[in-house]
This record gives sequence, structure tokens and C-alpha cells, in this order.
Amino acid sequence: MAEKEERKEKVVKTLKGQILEKIKEARESSKERKFTQTWDVSVALKGLDLKKPENRFNVELNLPAGKDKKPKMVLIADALAKEGKNYVDFVLTKAELEKLAGNKKKLKSLANEYDLFLGEISLMPLIGKHLGAVLGPRGKSPKPIPPNVKLEPFIEASKKNVRVTLRDNPVVYVSVGSEKMEDEKIATNTEAVINLVKSKLPKGVYNIKAVYIKLTMGKPAKIIVQ
Repeated sequence: MAEKEERKEKVVKTLKGQILEKIKEARESSKERKFTQTWDVSVALKGLDLKKPENRFNVELNLPAGKDKKPKMVLIADALAKEGKNYVDFVLTKAELEKLAGNKKKLKSLANEYDLFLGEISLMPLIGKHLGAVLGPRGKSPKPIPPNVKLEPFIEASKKNVRVTLRDNPVVYVSVGSEKMEDEKIATNTEAVINLVKSKLPKGVYNIKAVYIKLTMGKPAKIIVQ
């Protein structure tokens, strides 16, 4: 048993070490930009019938090393609206959301400007009705706030979360941090993404075709996953 655990630890360390090498490679090949680039991980998959619902997934991952950039957040609420103003960038009430209904330009602007959307669970049907069409394709599906939850810690935890989604296209894309973050932290987040995706696949690593990491405008570096 101890020998098995030792082998497992060795594999994890090998993956982490390789990721660190690829991050360094991607940094060195990237040109300096006038904006802060993000680190993006893509996991290309194979041998999956994505017409079957059991082969698709849409889950949240709490990045263990966090993010450099805090997401801009919207809270859609009535009962929690007053308290929520202390913790998020913008609060939208039920009445205000209903006023936006049908105004595609404003709804798209809202979806593009903000990164994360939280909603009172009682308002989720209404949120889905008015915002689902603009948030879904952007990977920003609203996150319901459970009843009786302590709002501040829930919001703080949500800031570290990323959504990991597999739908019709056999590639999973996840941003794992900004170029300002230390390589070690980016590697930790990348490893967490790879391990999560593996855990969601019916054949695990055998369903993974290739994994790449890159800066926004940089060249991708290939990570070998075994």
C-alpha cells in the first residue's frame, strides 16, 4: 500500500514538474503585451460520444492557488440585495432584471462586462429565463446561493472558482490565472484542472488526446499526461 502511494506521488510530482517546464517555455516564447495576459489551459479529448449526457459535464473548481485578478461579480437578489452590496460589484433586483427583459443590447453588455453571476435560489427560474441565453454561451451560468448560507464567505469562495465545462465540442478550456502570478501557482492550478477533467472522463487519461497551456497571445506548450 505504501509502495502504491509512493508511485502515485511520484507521478503527480512528474506532472507538476513538467507543467512548470512548459510554463517557463511558454513565457520565454511570448512577446510583451500592453495588457496583462491570462494563462489558458485546453484539454483536447477523444473517444467520447458527446451526444450522451453522461459524457458531458459542467462543474466548478476551486483553484487551489487562487487567481491574481478578482472577478467582477453581479448579485441578483432581493432579500440579500442590501448585504450583497458590500461584497460584489453590482446588485440587480428582481424588478430591475424584469425591466431588462427583452433588451438584448443591455443584457449582452451586462454579460460581457461581468465575470461571475450569483443569484438567490428563488430567483433562478427568472434569471434563467432572462439571462440564460446570453450567459450560457459565455460559460457564465449563474450560481445559485443556497438558503441560509453566510453570504460573505460564500462570495469569497466563489471568487476562486472557475467553471470547467464539456458540452458539444471535445475540448475543455479553463483560465488558471494571470501572467503576474508565480509559475508555481499557475502549475498548481493547472494540475488541479487536469486532475478534475480526468476524474470526469469514463476512461480517465485514456480519453485525453492532448493538453496545452499558453498565454493569451502566446504559443501553446504541450503537456504530456499519462
